[in-house]
Amino acid sequence: MALAADEVRVAITGELLSAPRGTAAPTSAVSVLDPLFLGHGYVNEDGVTENWDDSVDNIVAWQNATTVRAARTESTLTLACTLIQTRGSNLELFYPGSVVEANGVGEWKIDVKPAVSDPRAFVLNVLDGEEIIRIYVGNGELTERGEIPYQSGEAIGYPVTITAFPDEAGNLMTKFSNSAAWGTDIVGAS
Repeated sequence: MALAADEVRVAITGELLSAPRGTAAPTSAVSVLDPLFLGHGYVNEDGVTENWDDSVDNIVAWQNATTVRAARTESTLTLACTLIQTRGSNLELFYPGSVVEANGVGEWKIDVKPAVSDPRAFVLNVLDGEEIIRIYVGNGELTERGEIPYQSGEAIGYPVTITAFPDEAGNLMTKFSNSAAWGTDIVGAS
């Protein structure tokens, strides 16, 4: 067992971005993103959560009621966070199918319509100093929205959950990193 404190990562900062599905994918942890990716700005102090919801059914043999195998029946990847910047890209993500538009000089409006399907590509950049983890979801969609608080002393927040679906290559996501630790203990890594 190799204990290496310098391989422990902390998500100090980062950003969630989205673009229309089909936008050119990133090619590395540090590659320049296509300008169609728009940043969603600050998220609340809870950060962004990657969550896997797996369903596994046990197959039980008649003899001795012993579990002989498990069958994975469902596996869902989500990214969840609360966006706390009130900006057009966040409103359009939170209200899928609705568009922010000018409403006179120095004013804007959004006519909120019933939610529609709005598949997008997402990038989550996670930074720990010079170490970067980049998560790319080529086919994601807003599937849950939470309550928006309008309270004194609280940031107005837009709680969103993004569900990843398989892209053209069958991937739910691709993770990149510039951390040498990712190659530790990998046969053939240099």
